[in-house]
Amino acid sequence: MGVTYDNEKQMFVFDFEHDGVEDIVKLTGDGYQVEAFGKCFYYGYEFSDQVDSSVRSTFIKYVKFNDNLQDSPDLTQFIKKAVDNLDKKINLYDYNLVVMPESSSKVNQYMLRYIYRFAQPTLRKMELVKALPASISFDMDAYQGQYLDDVLEDGRPRYTEAQKEEAKQSINKMLDLIHQKDYFTIAKDVKKSRFRPYMMDFLKFASETDERLCASIRQQNVLVIDDVTTSGSTLNEILRTLRILNEDNEITIFSLIGRKDLMAEAV
Repeated sequence: MGVTYDNEKQMFVFDFEHDGVEDIVKLTGDGYQVEAFGKCFYYGYEFSDQVDSSVRSTFIKYVKFNDNLQDSPDLTQFIKKAVDNLDKKINLYDYNLVVMPESSSKVNQYMLRYIYRFAQPTLRKMELVKALPASISFDMDAYQGQYLDDVLEDGRPRYTEAQKEEAKQSINKMLDLIHQKDYFTIAKDVKKSRFRPYMMDFLKFASETDERLCASIRQQNVLVIDDVTTSGSTLNEILRTLRILNEDNEITIFSLIGRKDLMAEAV
């Protein structure tokens, strides 16, 4: 099964029966399970290596921001085929909770409705939304323990107390600036920053009911879904938010379109 791009008609052509050398995206089939985020990560489709970046971006926008998803049989079949493939691997009936990020894309909601066809009646869903920039915090204790308190090979401290204090002041100034920005600017600015692993509270539970639900679920199967995974930053934030409450659950991650070589900071 593959998708090609017709340059003349400026449209995507779906073929659910055959693979082709000109396919821009392909169903991953049996080889779509990888270890990422410290969890089992599945993805339904991946882009071919030869795909032009502009075509790739256009297809992602077509999938994520199609306002007529319900009236697009090719696209809904595209989603269903990936979920069908996932069910063969993990048996969706065994899952108790589905977690997904807030998104303007209709894909996650459509995937959720289709997953309900496989899952047990007690399956529940939970949504995580973007927190206000003013809520973002920095785990200074973890940063100091893993970075500032580092020692040299001879056992001497790598940084003086004055250097540590200067670093902390710089971080606090950075946080002050972050609290004045919008969420999307923050995500872009800190994506590749060395401070990224220590920044907290990018996402929050959509409601207190969702938070209580997550805290109450223990030793059960949780499925995290998202439409497109490139850097993995959104999925990583979801996992960090869930771990704040408990680490007792078996978490599986699924992305409709993904990649094996996720960026290092997301793994």
